[in-house]
Amino acid sequence: MPTPYRIAFFTYSTKPRGSVVHTLELAEALHQLGHDVCVYALDKDGSGFDFSLSCQYIPIAATAAPAEIDALIQQRIHEFATYLSQAPLPHDFFHAQDCLSANALVLLREMRPLPHLIRTVHHIEDYQSPYLRECQDRSIRGVDQCLCVSDRWQQALQQEYAIAAPRVLNGINLKRFSAIQTGEEATLKQRWQLHDGPIYLTVGGIEPRKNSLNLLRAFKQVLQQQPQAQLMIAGGATLFDYQPYRTEFFELAKQLEIEPGRSLILPGVIANADLPALYRLADAFVFPSLKEGWGLVVLEAIAAGLPVVTSNQPPFTEFLTDQQALLVNPEDPTAIARAMIASVQPNQAQAFVQQSQSILQQYTWAASAKMHLQHYQQLRDRNLAENVAG
Repeated sequence: MPTPYRIAFFTYSTKPRGSVVHTLELAEALHQLGHDVCVYALDKDGSGFDFSLSCQYIPIAATAAPAEIDALIQQRIHEFATYLSQAPLPHDFFHAQDCLSANALVLLREMRPLPHLIRTVHHIEDYQSPYLRECQDRSIRGVDQCLCVSDRWQQALQQEYAIAAPRVLNGINLKRFSAIQTGEEATLKQRWQLHDGPIYLTVGGIEPRKNSLNLLRAFKQVLQQQPQAQLMIAGGATLFDYQPYRTEFFELAKQLEIEPGRSLILPGVIANADLPALYRLADAFVFPSLKEGWGLVVLEAIAAGLPVVTSNQPPFTEFLTDQQALLVNPEDPTAIARAMIASVQPNQAQAFVQQSQSILQQYTWAASAKMHLQHYQQLRDRNLAENVAG
């Protein structure tokens, strides 16, 4: 094997959101291929990752921050950059997986030389704040190479920034996610007071881009036909404060007479060890999201043997057909409700599950790791050629 690369990954959180999971699984896959990998992550509570890592991991303390989002982001960037400015950083490639950590690296590069700075753009936000828009632009324009995880965001980077960003894969860890029962399911079912169903699961918490209000409206229609149904909204750790939206969500639940703790189950952030069994407790996975980088949780649900209801738009339609999932207009609660009810009909559920299984072999972390290595090598060769020419 050629000399191993020394690769550093940077992520804004230790909590299992999409880009964080992508970071950890990719780091492990590259480590398994023999490369020297280190993950740097902001750690708010000192507990580290709830994820077993065999590669090196360095937590960076994130202290209490202002509630105002601009000030919070500014502090987090400063914490990241301050720590890194004093660290040895013996790496060949510096790979940020989000806007915040990319800004820290761009700032750090003004203080000391940094070779081969890369950012994966999982999605582009429509920030109202001028400061946040500036941060996002800097995180994209200030690096040597952008990568992206879907055709949708590849096109957006080309159209909005005139940047050609190669597409890389997400993956699914089939050693973790499967339909095979382990015995944990009964304990979790009792813990969360789940009934015999149908149980509809979504993962990602209550926030605008998850389309939580329309999902709740759809679920009210489902309850009219399936009074024993339960909707479980798992997760919720995020950098942004969506309290006004959450308040609206719970006010709507009250108006619709959907009772939290009975029909509506809100377990919060799920322990990493419990997540695979959580999927297996459900009868269907419902994810009518308005904006995603790619949708790792959809692949996790498919691996767990669940029929999937999701939005009839990219990025989901990049890897799912209407034979593999129930694709709906996310702005139409009635369409979501009809698909939810259809998804738990035995014949339809079985057909969607069987058709969707072929997707799993197309998305592996090992394949993603090899794609990344090609892009690292191309970036190194390009920078070397530019240095020689200069």
